[in-house]
Amino acid sequence: MMTNIIAVEKGERCQALVGKLLEIWEASVRSSHRFLTEADIRTLAPQAKEAIMQIETLWIVMDGPMPAGFMGVQECKIEMLFLHPGYFRKGIGRMLVQKAFSEQGVQYVDVNEQNPSAVQFYGRMGFRTFRRDSTDDRGNPFPILRMKRMADAI
Repeated sequence: MMTNIIAVEKGERCQALVGKLLEIWEASVRSSHRFLTEADIRTLAPQAKEAIMQIETLWIVMDGPMPAGFMGVQECKIEMLFLHPGYFRKGIGRMLVQKAFSEQGVQYVDVNEQNPSAVQFYGRMGFRTFRRDSTDDRGNPFPILRMKRMADAI
C-alpha cells in the first residue's frame, strides 16, 4: 500500500495536476455522492477546481507517479478529502485524517448528510455532529452535518 503523501504549495498547483485531482474528485463524487445529478456535478466542478487551487494545505496521496487521492485542510478544518474509488476502504482516508490531526490540529469537518459512508467514516475517526444545516454553504439543498473532533478521539 502506498503511503507517499506530498504537500503541494499553492504556487506549485499547475493545471495538469489540478486536472488530475479534478478527475479523482469527479470519480469519487460519482461513487459516493449518489444524490447529485449530472447538472449538480457540472455546477460543482468549477467550485472544486477553485477550492483545490486556493486551499491552504493540500496533501496528495501518490501511487507511484499517479495521484490516488487528496485532502485539503484550512484553519483546523478538513475542507476536502477525495479518493479515487479504487482506493476506497484501504486505510488511506484514515491515514490522511490522522496526519491532519497530528500536523494541523484538525478539529472540524463538514459532511453531506446524504453521504452515509462519509458520515460513518468521520464518526469512526472521532468526529461528532454538533449542528445540522438544511443546505450547504452555497444554499444548495444538500443537508450538511457540522462535525467536531471529540477530546477522546484517536
